[in-house]
Amino acid sequence: MDWFLANLDFIWLHTRLHLYQAVVPLVLGLIVAVPVAQFARLNAVVGSVLLTGSSILYTIPSLAMFVFLPVVLGTRVIDPVNVIVALAIYAFSLLVRATLDALNSIDDGVRQAAVAMGYTPVRRFLTVDLPLALPVLFAGLRVVSVTNISLVSVGALIGVPSLGTLFTDGLFRSFPTEIAVGIIIILLLALILDLLLVLAERLLTPWTRKVAVKGAPDAEIMALQAEVAGS
Repeated sequence: MDWFLANLDFIWLHTRLHLYQAVVPLVLGLIVAVPVAQFARLNAVVGSVLLTGSSILYTIPSLAMFVFLPVVLGTRVIDPVNVIVALAIYAFSLLVRATLDALNSIDDGVRQAAVAMGYTPVRRFLTVDLPLALPVLFAGLRVVSVTNISLVSVGALIGVPSLGTLFTDGLFRSFPTEIAVGIIIILLLALILDLLLVLAERLLTPWTRKVAVKGAPDAEIMALQAEVAGS
């Protein structure tokens, strides 16, 4: 505890750096994954290729990715941009499949009702498909958020500052207290980010709470979905 209190500024700086390097890739991965998943849903052949490619991307070891990206991007090895880009690639590879599953979970009857009401494809996607896909999509986001929080620390092995710096510094000095503090803060960050995503999901999908409270049968669920489609 004495070390923690004496180094609050150092810990706070690296906590902010860690959170930045974890959240920005999550947002970037989501922005790219949503339209790509929609394209994959509309074209099965292209979608199969995209899903296979995204799965292959995720198998690349993170440390190798952090070291290789400076060659491609022209950045320094210790530049945080390398970590952000690498984690954005990993986030995309996971979210594109999660988003596709989310879009496929929507009842076709709702889509057909929207078309019958004169919705254009873009309007239907933004106001019907995407909102109804949010519960499944948020499940994928929660997985990726925890993964990103964990992987950011690997960047410390090549000198990118984050809470992983507490691991490398503590190991170098044989000081387990510093390592323990890093582990605890990373666990707290993962928990807080997960709770924020749960809260965001509840705010953006109020109709799911109506179904849960009323114990609505399938007919009522369809009615609620139709209500969203008409909103």
